[in-house]
Amino acid sequence: MKISLVSLGCPKNLVDAEVMLGHLPPDRFEIIAEDALADIIVVNTCSFIQDAKEESIETILEVADHKQSGRCRMLIVSGCLPQRYRNELAEQLPEVDLVMGTSDAPRIVELIERQLGLDETTTEISAPDYLYDHSTPRLNSTPFYTSYIKIADGCSNHCSYCIIPQLRGVLRSRSVDSVVTEARALAEKGVREINLIAQDITAYGADREDGAAIEPLLRELVKIEKIDWIRLLYAYPDGIKDELIDLIASEDKICNYLDIPLQHIDDQILGQMNRRLDTAGVHLLLERLRRKIPDLTLRTSFIVGFPGETPAQFEQLLHFVEEGHFERVGVFSYSREEGTSAARLEGQIPARTKKSRLNRLMKAQARVSFEHNRRRIGRVERVLVEGFSEETDLLLKGRSAGQAPDVDGCCLITAGQAEVGQIVDLRITDSSEYDLIGEIDGETAC
Repeated sequence: MKISLVSLGCPKNLVDAEVMLGHLPPDRFEIIAEDALADIIVVNTCSFIQDAKEESIETILEVADHKQSGRCRMLIVSGCLPQRYRNELAEQLPEVDLVMGTSDAPRIVELIERQLGLDETTTEISAPDYLYDHSTPRLNSTPFYTSYIKIADGCSNHCSYCIIPQLRGVLRSRSVDSVVTEARALAEKGVREINLIAQDITAYGADREDGAAIEPLLRELVKIEKIDWIRLLYAYPDGIKDELIDLIASEDKICNYLDIPLQHIDDQILGQMNRRLDTAGVHLLLERLRRKIPDLTLRTSFIVGFPGETPAQFEQLLHFVEEGHFERVGVFSYSREEGTSAARLEGQIPARTKKSRLNRLMKAQARVSFEHNRRRIGRVERVLVEGFSEETDLLLKGRSAGQAPDVDGCCLITAGQAEVGQIVDLRITDSSEYDLIGEIDGETAC
């Protein structure tokens, strides 16, 4: 049977999809990219916020057309949306044949076999307690030179606006040996860049009694010879200790890059969000990071329109962004999610106001990003070559250590040649708001 898969949402969701694909025996299933030619279509969904839910439902309805116009005879919906709305999906989307939760990826063959020949929707939602390891079959869908490794799943932070603990369960960390074994195997297959992901990588190991933590894990990973870059994504601010900062500063293989979701800067809102670091603590953290890692690239995310956010509190956030602390910023409008404590707060902000605040914040950050990029002109950056630009096959493109896959800008290469997967020295000659432009600096490919 031919099977295609659409994965929505974050890289953590993508790893789940790759685990699902890895459990499909190649002698029985052919994985294809064209939904119209598939016997089975899987949509791996996200439901973190309202926009993600809407995108998931739109995608489900879009691919469901192939049950009429194509050869599709089974539509599977998996992941966060079913975990959250198990009953509603079966009732409201009769086009769906099989509904699977966030922990059911390893059971995909069993569930497909059970569903074949049935005319009604089957719902299989296990408790959110699964965690893959180095021995789990997994089919990487990322380019050969880069990969994500999920070092933990679930979350025990309980931010007031967040539904993740209900969808993913409590924190569950893999052993250091398991993560290192997987990284070694990926390196042998040609992977040069490892992106470590979890809901909160700084909490990694807190649930274990074997001494696992992010710092000892990194000390083992940097020993893998064929790995050139190790990137840390989703580091909660209160978990970033001096030991981690010193390690990033001292180890060349650990990218000078951190994704730190701050969400806001006003103390009252941070308290209502159940965030553990206040305004003063945020400023002290940023000062420590910039002092110890001068070339650090910082990404963060903010929520605008949190219940009760006054114009003055938003202006405080806007001014904080305008101060230029971050090279990259993502902004989300607050989404009132049922089942969260923030959904019960008074002072819900109108959608129009939230949209206006989001636009103002993004415009401010665009100016900041542009200034950060202009300061890099004349410098030489190490860049991982990814292939031709989507805009023209006359230009190669790549990413610097300060550009994470999919979420950040890229480097456009206007002169010089290199193979995909090579790391080159790129002399920056120009920039835009989010992208860098440059020329390969001599014979530097490796």
